Amino acid sequence: MNTGAAQIIRDQHSSITAVLRSLVAMVDKGPADEPERFFDVLRAMLFYIDEYPEQHHHPKESDLLFPKLVRAAPELMPVIQALEADHMKGEHKVRALQHLLLAWELLGESRRADFEQAARQYVSFYLEHMRIEEVQLLPAAQRLLTPADWAELDAAFLADPDPLGAGAGLPGFDRLFTRIVLTAPAPIGVGRSLREVEPIST
Repeated sequence: MNTGAAQIIRDQHSSITAVLRSLVAMVDKGPADEPERFFDVLRAMLFYIDEYPEQHHHPKESDLLFPKLVRAAPELMPVIQALEADHMKGEHKVRALQHLLLAWELLGESRRADFEQAARQYVSFYLEHMRIEEVQLLPAAQRLLTPADWAELDAAFLADPDPLGAGAGLPGFDRLFTRIVLTAPAPIGVGRSLREVEPIST
């Protein structure tokens, strides 16, 4: 059983999940008397999702993992097609969220509800997407893919470490790492609490 790329995928899912849960927890509490910090952290979180999962994590799944798994287990084609459709929609969804957040920040409370609703829908969408990958795809991949398949997957996923994960991040991501981890409250960061923000549970 491979523990390289499969574990990296799970670890990256954990980072994404922490960001998503922190985002919703912050939205639930609102900006209070720290609107500048509040919007700054949310912008950084959405930029992370747009820049890393969308541009690095998802393409490796779509271009490498999914095709290998379809060849090894054709019966998984409907699941993989649905997940690939999620990938195709994901970038548009996060860009729309970034726009809605900017509208809230610049135009005020009249735009808050639109962002809150879209953010909760996006988080639910993304968490379910990752759950399906981990429950239905990764166990099958670990059973069925060859050592050569895993060698290629390991090399690809190791080449782009998660800037919020353990170990060295991608070049140029230092400022993003600092912005999120040192400013955001737990579980993703170590910054002081924004009115005692607590992560949501599933």
